[in-house]
Amino acid sequence: MKKLLLLSLMSLLSVTPAMSATEKVIGATVGDFAELSRESLKPLLEKKGFKIRVVEFTDYVQPNIALAEGSLDLNIFQHKPYLDQFAKEKGLELTPVAQVPTAPLGIYPGKLKQLSEVKNGSTVAMPNDPTNLARALLILADLKWIELPAKFDPFKIAPKDIVKNPKNIKIVQLEAAQIPRATQDVDFAIINGNYVVSSGMSLTSKLMAEKSDAYVNWAVVRTKDLNSDFAKAVKEALNSKEFQTYAKNKFKGYKYPSSWK
Repeated sequence: MKKLLLLSLMSLLSVTPAMSATEKVIGATVGDFAELSRESLKPLLEKKGFKIRVVEFTDYVQPNIALAEGSLDLNIFQHKPYLDQFAKEKGLELTPVAQVPTAPLGIYPGKLKQLSEVKNGSTVAMPNDPTNLARALLILADLKWIELPAKFDPFKIAPKDIVKNPKNIKIVQLEAAQIPRATQDVDFAIINGNYVVSSGMSLTSKLMAEKSDAYVNWAVVRTKDLNSDFAKAVKEALNSKEFQTYAKNKFKGYKYPSSWK
């Protein structure tokens, strides 16, 4: 009996730190990021011994505040330019740990169905908020439909900065969420991936996606926890073959982390 009790005690003492850790809370925005957190990341981390709870958010402010204040251990919803600006403005010490598949900004057909059909005076709907407007203009520049200055801030470029517009492209600025409904009224539409998905459109119907990887979203932790066992486990899980297989089957048409290439 004493030998049995001793063996039981030794077994308890041999449990790894991760197995005895307190619950870890992941915050993600409603939709694809909450889905990948719950469906794949959570079970992968639980296999490593962590107890995981996923909390959903509907805004882009509270997930960072909650993470900084300690009610979250990880959040998934933002690209690095947004994180950098938000953390600077709020004085938060947050650091990205691994990228996640992200629905890209892309140009979609409207009244015209192929990029080759562009004509003089074609109309292009695009988001009116400064960051996404700048991203949309870069797509037009990549298509050679407009020319931008040799030197410019890629996060702040605006229509007034266009150097040449040989096709006389007419830019129609709209609220990002409204653009999917405007496709019947313009020749082409540049739409954020999340609004493509939420509107019932297919990401695979895009004619071209933005080239930059700067807007692929990240899983983020508190800077002080960057080298923690949990952060390391998250990075390993999000780059694992198992997660990649899940993501490529689940999120077709998305931009994938550069580390997967």
